[in-house]
Amino acid sequence: MRVLVTGGARSGKSRHAARLLEDRTHTDPPRPGDPGHNPAPVTFIAPGRPADELDDPDWAARVRHHRAHRPAEWHTVETADVAAALRATPGPVLVDCLGTWLTGCVDRLGLWDAPVDEARPAVDARVTELCEALAGHDDVVLVTNEVGSGVVPAHRAGGVFRDLLGALNQTVAAQCHEVHLVVCGRVLVL
Repeated sequence: MRVLVTGGARSGKSRHAARLLEDRTHTDPPRPGDPGHNPAPVTFIAPGRPADELDDPDWAARVRHHRAHRPAEWHTVETADVAAALRATPGPVLVDCLGTWLTGCVDRLGLWDAPVDEARPAVDARVTELCEALAGHDDVVLVTNEVGSGVVPAHRAGGVFRDLLGALNQTVAAQCHEVHLVVCGRVLVL
């Protein structure tokens, strides 16, 4: 099953996404004829830049927090190429977070000052590649940020990001079986 988990900052979306995979891999009953039933370990795809590559103590603290709260048996892949990581991973996958992935795309493409109608085609090519890889994988939970419910960004870059992430979320949601909205730690299945 493909599930997209969305919500605002600090809403509990990463915790909920991890539980979806933890609960399933730890509570699946043995299958008939499979006495050892040993579920595949989860691969955690972290599309953000590794903390040791940046001089940003706040980002480093966030990365350390996420690493410390991840089950030890999970395999972590830190990469900007989420599509390739999805294609290379046969078992259950957690991607956290598409907002971070998009930030990296916009950075690498130098689109922060571009009008959204110029930025969108370049980003759409990467979104298409991501969705093609996602369509070939039926055991994925993806985390993203919900944008556009609050203050209108005061700067062009904020508006470009909001519009691009809103479009990305809609496109990825169309590839998923379920979308979960997390608000204040509560989950609403859409």
